[in-house]
Amino acid sequence: MYFNLRMIQNVADRYGRPPIIHMAAPVNDEEYDFIRSTQSFRRCHDVTLYIFKGTQVIVNAKHHYPPGLYRAPSGGLKPGEEFLEGVSREAYEETGAKIEIVKYILQVHVDFNCGRRFIPWKTHVFTAKYISGKIQPVDIHEIRETRLADLSDFDAYKKIIDGLESGGLHYRARLHDEVVKHL
Repeated sequence: MYFNLRMIQNVADRYGRPPIIHMAAPVNDEEYDFIRSTQSFRRCHDVTLYIFKGTQVIVNAKHHYPPGLYRAPSGGLKPGEEFLEGVSREAYEETGAKIEIVKYILQVHVDFNCGRRFIPWKTHVFTAKYISGKIQPVDIHEIRETRLADLSDFDAYKKIIDGLESGGLHYRARLHDEVVKHL
């Protein structure tokens, strides 16, 4: 099942009640259409994972990212999927790692807007710890590269994002800033 109120309550009971923040993220027509294309079965969420292996986090790069740009892995649950099953599947597909969820640290309600059109979206952010696995993408169609990074490396990623005209990536940079406040 997708994130519904009962699932969110159960997850919050187990992993903590996160602060909820609201954002708006302007996107261009191409990004708007891409977000719409990810909404099969009316999906309007993602789970973003800060997976720690020691003091470093696992990050990945999609094929269209410029060299040197990485972000925390994220993905959506599939219809009928239980929370832990879906999060574990996404983590493994994007990073090759088996993980253990540690804490629910942030829930972000964002409106991706393009002119008068908008898509309401929720990002659920969790910390997790690396358990095992070779750190490399399993879903090579979606993910180009996976690696370990220090949290300070995100400053360099933000500099790359600043030079891009991608509202979605600017949202990811703002999301990271909020995450750091709650780690």
